Amino acid sequence: MAAPIWVWAFYVALTLFPSVLGNSEGDALYTLRRSLSDPDNVLQSWDPTLVNPCTWFHITCNQDNRVTRVDLGNSNLSGHLVQELGKLEHLQYLELYKNNIQGTIPTELGNLKSLISLDLYNNNISGTIPPSLGKLKSLVFLRLNDNRLTGPIPRELVGISSLKVVDVSNNDLCGTIPTSGPFEHIPLNKFLKHAPLKTMLLELFILLKVPDSDTHGYGDRLPMILQILTDLKYCSKLYSFEENPRLEGPELLGLASYDTNCS
Repeated sequence: MAAPIWVWAFYVALTLFPSVLGNSEGDALYTLRRSLSDPDNVLQSWDPTLVNPCTWFHITCNQDNRVTRVDLGNSNLSGHLVQELGKLEHLQYLELYKNNIQGTIPTELGNLKSLISLDLYNNNISGTIPPSLGKLKSLVFLRLNDNRLTGPIPRELVGISSLKVVDVSNNDLCGTIPTSGPFEHIPLNKFLKHAPLKTMLLELFILLKVPDSDTHGYGDRLPMILQILTDLKYCSKLYSFEENPRLEGPELLGLASYDTNCS
């Protein structure tokens, strides 16, 4: 007895398009490829008929053939991001900086629970920073600078204790800057980047250079030295908010709404 026609149709589909039926990560990445213009053929190796994307250039996988890195920085790509990227549940590094990517940041990126680094800087991305990024509890590096982002800095980010580097400079963000969680110890009065670090190192050098002649120690300067050392510890977290004309400075908890000037 001949097999029903749908069985043959399924067999043909399985033969011709194995990734579509068998690898959701490959599907997600191929959806990204189709959304991007690639004049330099950087994505030429992204073949959707392969069993998984681990042999594609600019993709790194772990020993279980799950995607852990997408490295497409400075690749002359344009187009937009896709919500399917949220299916890369083992992804640790999403590097798409220095391209000409437009559109918005998909809220689905908040599903990337293993993500350590989100680098989308130097693109042409618009819209707001999705509050869903606050679910990225492993995130260490968040660099969204030099885009066209608007709206407030999501307060959901204060729950990411692992954050060490946050750069949202050169956008059009508004409202105030968080002052709790990983943002608590930032020298916000400097509106900061590396200048406070340099200043503190210079102050520390001056204070340590010449001991007090009467005590052969540092005398009254010791509390100042200890305070600078404490501040330097927290300046190992690099944050930058500059060049956002509508951003008002640090949030005054209990005194002002954080989203002022965001209407």
